[in-house]
Amino acid sequence: MEANNRVNGLEEKIKGPTNPMVTPLLTDLYQFTMAYAYWKGGKHLERSVFDLFFRRNPFGGEYTIFAGLEECIRFIANFRIGEEEIAFLRQCLPPTCEDAFFDYLRGIDCSDVEVYAVAEGSVVFPKMPLMRIEGPVALVQLLETPFVNLINYASLVATNAARHRFVAGKSKMLLEFGLRRAQGPDGGISASKYCYMGGFDATSNVAAGKLFGIPLRGTHSHAFVSSFMYFPLSYCSCILATGTTPGDKLKLEWCLKLGTFREYGDSADEIVDKSLRSSNGSTTCEDFVGLVQSWLNKLQYTESLRGSFGETNQSELAAFTSYALAFPSNFLALVDTYDVVRSGIPNFCAVALALNDLGYKAGGIRLDSGDLAYLSCESRKFFRAVEKEFGVPGFGKINITASNDLNEETLDALNKQGHEVDSFGIGTYLVTCYAQPALGCVFKLVEINKQPRIKLSEDVSKVSIPCKKRCFRLFGKEGYPLVDIMTGVNEPPPKVSERILCRHPFNESKRAYVVPQQVEELLKCYWSGDSGTPREELPPIQKIRERCIQQLDQMRPDHMRRLNPTPYKVSVSAKLYDFIHFLWLNEAPVGELQ
Repeated sequence: MEANNRVNGLEEKIKGPTNPMVTPLLTDLYQFTMAYAYWKGGKHLERSVFDLFFRRNPFGGEYTIFAGLEECIRFIANFRIGEEEIAFLRQCLPPTCEDAFFDYLRGIDCSDVEVYAVAEGSVVFPKMPLMRIEGPVALVQLLETPFVNLINYASLVATNAARHRFVAGKSKMLLEFGLRRAQGPDGGISASKYCYMGGFDATSNVAAGKLFGIPLRGTHSHAFVSSFMYFPLSYCSCILATGTTPGDKLKLEWCLKLGTFREYGDSADEIVDKSLRSSNGSTTCEDFVGLVQSWLNKLQYTESLRGSFGETNQSELAAFTSYALAFPSNFLALVDTYDVVRSGIPNFCAVALALNDLGYKAGGIRLDSGDLAYLSCESRKFFRAVEKEFGVPGFGKINITASNDLNEETLDALNKQGHEVDSFGIGTYLVTCYAQPALGCVFKLVEINKQPRIKLSEDVSKVSIPCKKRCFRLFGKEGYPLVDIMTGVNEPPPKVSERILCRHPFNESKRAYVVPQQVEELLKCYWSGDSGTPREELPPIQKIRERCIQQLDQMRPDHMRRLNPTPYKVSVSAKLYDFIHFLWLNEAPVGELQ
């Protein structure tokens, strides 16, 4: 399903939401009951303005990444309530609801709605409107729950990804491996999309790669290694004859009786096709298995490596060899199935060196358990020794990937311990946002029929900022953002080099003059309906990711640090401050003492 909208005077097709479950019925029942009450009271067409914002930054930090805007625009561009949905709503709403209301629902679309928003991928802060939605009040209420749903998780997981990127550092590759642990298929797809937006480099999620063009990465699992059962005939005979322990002998006897193991000769007969063409296609190695075994023998008898390992696991070696035969240009091995230092690393090196003889370069290893700092350092030490001993350029810099339930704290601890990991595969804690389950976006009415509205509370943090507003970011001499400021829509905007008083919305004593060196207006039109207002285009995800990285680089370091970050200032103009408190006093009931 697609809808038309005009961008800079040109007609543009806008696809429907990525998830087909995002329909007008993906909302709370009270949105439809309110819509009926508005309609019944003749208020449904009154022009309203709503702000979508959040009250507190997540994960104990002082910044958030705004995400989910494109899905909101896709939703409203294709907003229609069909006959099946009307029939279901008739069943849900009380029988007293008049037929004419359902006729009204049949006819509505978002051609009379305007959406102003911060650019997706921007760094944002509490209280500032992420989106301003203008339109008929009943219709805009129907947009509330879908918008909050589409923004909440997207912004939360993009922020989580950005925080992991900040701790890992710019030089490390971050891989999102969370699909199997995500909250359902949509959680997995959304996580892959917004983790990439927040600074990750690739995903294991094939569907997300297809939908959004995100680079894909992955290797094999432990199951692939365990599926190979290479027992040389001489080895089996030796155990049956002597047995290193009674348990070993008994286990092998039972496995042979049950047919769990087959007896293989010393040539690893489980690998059927042992040939491999060189990378340039000029020659063919007829016995790649033998080439691998010869390299393992060299490693075992090399003076500088002597004592590092003894007999490696031959099943693992067969698995690595088989995988390299399948993917000679992308050989990346999981090395912790049996023992990283004594088996996984030397087996990997034997295969990698054999590939090198044929003009291929191994991709690297993955560590998925154990002491990642220690094992990565030992692996790097082994790679460097191999490079020095055999004169293989670049072998010491082979990529080391670490996974195993990593999170922000683990990355920080690894940095403090010292490690040699080049890439991190992060899943559960990233995509589930384990440290904080929700961002807490809210959707508040701030104006109706050009009359400002305010929501009051005994909790000052829940008092809304009334009226239709413009939002600006003011930058200082060093290029850092200094403060975000909200003004009334009819106020003159802040100007470069012109002093402006910035006030805390609710704390009288918190105020400061700012002389901005650069002024950026934050809210731009992303959906103009039929108003004719020029509309911003929706950029591809790669551009949004670039904006996110660029904006994070612009932030002052003390706002970004993990421990005790400095709060970023969000303010209002002097006129808006006075108006907030005037309206507050007028709307708040006056108590009476008896």
